[in-house]
Order: sequence, then C-alpha cells, then structure tokens
Amino acid sequence: MANGTTVNAEQLVKLRKRTSASGNTILFLDYVQFGERVRESIGLTLLPGSTLAIKEKNRLTMSKAQAIRLEKEKQLLHGNRDRTNQGSKTLFLPYYRLLLEDRKASIGNWGNWRSCLKYLEIYCKESTTFGDITPRWVQGFKSFLDTVEKDTFKVSNTPRNGEFNGLSQNSKVSYFNKLKACLNQAFKDGIINSNPADAVQGFKASEAERQYLTMEEVKLLSETECRDPYLKRAFMFACFTGLRKSDIQKLTWGEVRKFDQYTRLVFKQKKTGGQEYLDIPKAAERYLGVQGDAAQTDKVFPHFRYDAYTSVELRRWALSAGITKDFTFHCSRHTFAVILLSSGTDIYTVSKLLGHREISTTQIYAHLIDSRKQEAVNKISTIFDSM
Repeated sequence: MANGTTVNAEQLVKLRKRTSASGNTILFLDYVQFGERVRESIGLTLLPGSTLAIKEKNRLTMSKAQAIRLEKEKQLLHGNRDRTNQGSKTLFLPYYRLLLEDRKASIGNWGNWRSCLKYLEIYCKESTTFGDITPRWVQGFKSFLDTVEKDTFKVSNTPRNGEFNGLSQNSKVSYFNKLKACLNQAFKDGIINSNPADAVQGFKASEAERQYLTMEEVKLLSETECRDPYLKRAFMFACFTGLRKSDIQKLTWGEVRKFDQYTRLVFKQKKTGGQEYLDIPKAAERYLGVQGDAAQTDKVFPHFRYDAYTSVELRRWALSAGITKDFTFHCSRHTFAVILLSSGTDIYTVSKLLGHREISTTQIYAHLIDSRKQEAVNKISTIFDSM
C-alpha cells in the first residue's frame, strides 16, 4: 500500500494518505497524544480518475480534510498549553512556541511570530519563566531590538565591515507586539496576574512611502509592450483587482466563478489565510485569460514569476511607457486602492476589497488622497498669487 503526506514535517497533526484495495485513497490523521502515536480515521476518501468532476470532488474532499486536521491541531495545542500551566513557574519559550504553532493557519502572522522567536531565543534563556518577566525585562527586550544586528541568529555577532545593520522600525514594532500578545495570552490562561508589557511604551510604527500609479499611467502601461508578457498580464490584473502577487501566483481556475454578469474570485489570502470573495471588473477579466482545457486545479497565471530579473523588467517596461517612478510589483495594489478612493469609493468598501482585517490598515491610502488634495490647493494658491 502506498503512503504519503500532504503537509510539511512541522505540523503537529499530519494529513496522510493510504491507497485501499479498491483503488480509493483513504485520508487519515497522524499525530502524537500523551506520548502515543495515533492514526485517526476521518471517514474521507479520494476517488481515482482525472475527469473534471472527479478532480472537483477530490478538491472539496481535501478542503474538508484540511479543516478537520486544523481543528484537531487546535485541540491538541490547547490541551498541551493547559498541561504546561504551572503559574509563574511556567517556562516562557516553550509556551511561546505553542502559541506559534497555534498560528500556522495564518502564514503571514505565523512568520512574524517565528521571526520574533529567533530574537527572544537570543535575548533570554530556555530556563526563563514567566516569574522572571518583569516590566524591566520587557524594557530590556525593547532595548535589545533597538541594538541587535538584523538576522544576527543567522551569522556571527560581529558587524559586517564594521557597519551596523539593525532591524527596521516596523520589524521592531511587530516583534514587540508579538511579545505583548504572548503575555496577554498568558494572562488569559491564568499563568500571570497582569501583563508586564503594559507598563512599557512600545515602538511607534514608521509610515513607509507607498508608491502608486495614476489612472493615466496605468493606461500608458496597458498600451506599451512588455518583453515579459506574463509579467504585464499579472501586473495589469493586479492594478484592477488589488491582489498581492502571492495570491496571483497561486490563483487556480477552480477559484474563478461566474455569478450572473460578474466574475468572482473565491480564494484564501496567502498572507493572512482569510477567505475572500472578490468580484472583479471587466477591465480585469481581459487579463484573466481563458480557461480552455485547463483543469480546475491549474494555475490561472502559470508562467508568472517574480524575481530580480522580472523586477528589472518591470522598471524597463515602465520607462518604455514614459514612467520614471521607481516602483515594485506591490505598487499595483496601492494603485488599485488610490484609484478607488479618488473615484469616491468609501474607505470601508476599499478595505473589504483589499481584504484588510482592520480599516486602520486602509487609512494610509486616505492620507495619500489628502496629500493629492493639498497639492491641488497649493497649485490654486500659486495661480492666484501670480495674478
């Protein structure tokens, strides 16, 4: 019998496959509980065959199986966390790692928690308990983030060429907030009586400049030939949908649906894991292409990749269109937001279209619109001052 796994080795609960005598593929969970290996049946099987109907049915079965796997993993994680609760004597780093595992469903958030762990492992000891964590300890970690060399866990602590390459301001904000969130959870779990991070002022986030294109510049790009047609198709699609390049790269035909006169994308964001339902405009449909004989699991943009080469090609394409702005692929997402707000779309709707969880994340684009209004007012003042 053939065995296999659909997940990586870091998962606490693995979804495995076993081929039965009938040719069907039986799905089951594989995990360790109370020190013993458990192989749990979930009553789901994949059918043999390659027709579109069978592929679609198997896709839905796998989706259901993954949901069951995630739920089982959550149950085990919460159970492990309860058993590790020894009050203030609870070890800090093992507890943090359990919270990290609990966030694997959200890839982007998990990555930030994992990066913070790398610096916590340098700052404190494996023997550090919650009883050791005081406001002074938290302030020490904040100061550590201010002075630590970026990626110091990957290389020696000796500054390269005598130059200090520290963490970005937003990384400091993110890592400090992850520590604070961990301590908040410990308070909720009854491990500590209060959060010592509440007494320490966190970092202030820096407002990074968000480069965007005007509608006129988007039109120029659409009319200009690009030496990488796959890049052009993906970038233009992003300008009209606001999708991140990671979501465009993984988009499949099974996630493209027809609802009356609308084409809707039904997908999970790679960064947040959030389920999205996005109706796209006709302008975007032109760059979506035609499914043809492609299967539901096939990629909509199979040849699109983004690396150093395509980054240079993006700039070359822009210069050919007469655009001198220095921007990356992510500029397409900013462009989508700014164009919508400029056209009068309310910020709540724009937030939903971008898949933001918090409207405050979208608010930065409103600031960009305010800047454009201020520039217009200044131009009017200049005209009247010269009269």
